[in-house]
Amino acid sequence: MRSRFAIPIAAAAVTLAGLAASGCIGLASASPSGMGSHIGAQDQALIARGRYLATVGDCQACHTDNASHGAPYAGGKPVETPFGVVLGANITPDRETGIGAWSDDEFDAALRKGIMPDGGHLYPAMPYPFYAKMTRDDTRALRAYLNTIAPQKRFVDSNRLPFPFNIRALMAAWNFLYFSPGVYAPDKTKPVEWNRGAFLVEGPGHCGACHTPKTWLGGDETSRALRGGVIQGWFASDITGNPDLGTGRWSIEDIVKYLKTGHNRFSAATGSMAETVEDSTSNMSLEDLHAIAVYLKTVPYEQENHRTIAADDTGMKAGKAIYVDSCSACHAMNGEGSANLFPSLAQSPNVRSRDATSLIRITLQGARSVATAGEPTAPGMPTYAWLLNDQQIADVLTYIRNSWGAAEPAVTADQVRDERAALAEKGD
Repeated sequence: MRSRFAIPIAAAAVTLAGLAASGCIGLASASPSGMGSHIGAQDQALIARGRYLATVGDCQACHTDNASHGAPYAGGKPVETPFGVVLGANITPDRETGIGAWSDDEFDAALRKGIMPDGGHLYPAMPYPFYAKMTRDDTRALRAYLNTIAPQKRFVDSNRLPFPFNIRALMAAWNFLYFSPGVYAPDKTKPVEWNRGAFLVEGPGHCGACHTPKTWLGGDETSRALRGGVIQGWFASDITGNPDLGTGRWSIEDIVKYLKTGHNRFSAATGSMAETVEDSTSNMSLEDLHAIAVYLKTVPYEQENHRTIAADDTGMKAGKAIYVDSCSACHAMNGEGSANLFPSLAQSPNVRSRDATSLIRITLQGARSVATAGEPTAPGMPTYAWLLNDQQIADVLTYIRNSWGAAEPAVTADQVRDERAALAEKGD
């Protein structure tokens, strides 16, 4: 669940939502002469609140280029989208190349309305449709914190999208279709904790930016909220209470542990989610993580039924043989793995997901789970791209997705071939 993933990209003529060079863009940092001049040195509570909001929103995910050892929030991080690559903007308080010259009103408008000081539109890669649920006091606190970031003089041309997606004015049409501004309104029929979780998920945490399927224009399919979506070459899994495709088999404590440490008895965070855990959720309070878990357990889902592939199917038999030889040592013959060390394939939402993209990718290139204070080991999975051909990987994944009570669509050799080619093209 992470801003970084804010790649809900818009799609098409209406301009790709999600693409945006702005990453969390609206979150810009204010200049020392901006809000910082009126908050006073004593208001540390406001700054602390803003720091926490930046953590929940995972702002640094898009605005800090760790790969090139960039300064915090100085921008320049490439963000892949279906329409091209955009760069996270410099949101430090620098007045020339950051947003230090923005007024408080301009900061708030960018964050909660997607409107830049010159009246231009941000792309929803800066997830303003989610940040809109925050209050003006929230944005004031966030700006107070960002005022404390060291200014960095670094010009970043965020919008590198090809025509016509580089025409920001098209976002007006996208906003008409998909953006409903408004502060989060608590559901008075629900407990305080549930409402806190709903605010975090639907607001600054912007979990739906990755985990909600998108329309061809890049808008959220709201009727299928949090049921999983493809982003940056990964499938962000279903996080509803669906017992087969989502986290319905996980207890509230399992969800909290996963978000806090990146591991639980069923799964381990890898890829983009590993970054989210490392930079965002592992630094959130246990109370807020518990509230998120409470809310997620109530998200509506639709049961999907698939035809079970017979165990004597040729591909299933071949896949079982490969599994026994290459996978069972870590994941066990019954697919249960080892709690907090090797993920349970029998219980994993990624294994049971409608889309096998992440499963194929991990098998091809391997993966390293996140290391956190609570779980510092960070076990990894080796690459099998060199050992297994496309058909063999398809067979073993089909076996895994149709064993231990699961019944998911078969993986094909063509799917594996396409993913292998995509990874090779990106140099992964």
